[in-house]
Amino acid sequence: MQRSLEQRMAIEFCVKLEKSAAETIPMLKKAFGVDCLSDRQIFRWHKAFAEGRDDVNDENRAGRPSTSNSDENVKRMRKVCAKLVPKVITDDQKSEARRNLPRTFGHLRRQPRFP
Repeated sequence: MQRSLEQRMAIEFCVKLEKSAAETIPMLKKAFGVDCLSDRQIFRWHKAFAEGRDDVNDENRAGRPSTSNSDENVKRMRKVCAKLVPKVITDDQKSEARRNLPRTFGHLRRQPRFP
């Protein structure tokens, strides 16, 4: 995200220097390498700045916001997993998990234990 913002600022700067989009692309590719915006995005942003746009931030998008990582959803999924996982795995797998999980996921000690 931050790299895209930097590139948009660079595109805006090139527009102010009266560089064409075709001149801007190789400069951005040299400066940003594999993280460079696509040619199509560079042309789109170049055109927008040439037409007077002065904001380098993305516009708000329509659609449903991402809520998959909300605290409520994470808690809900932990409860589902705590109920489902013990029924799916064997007793040997439970024993192995009890031995290995504290070492592997020591920072997650507040998680529900296997029955």
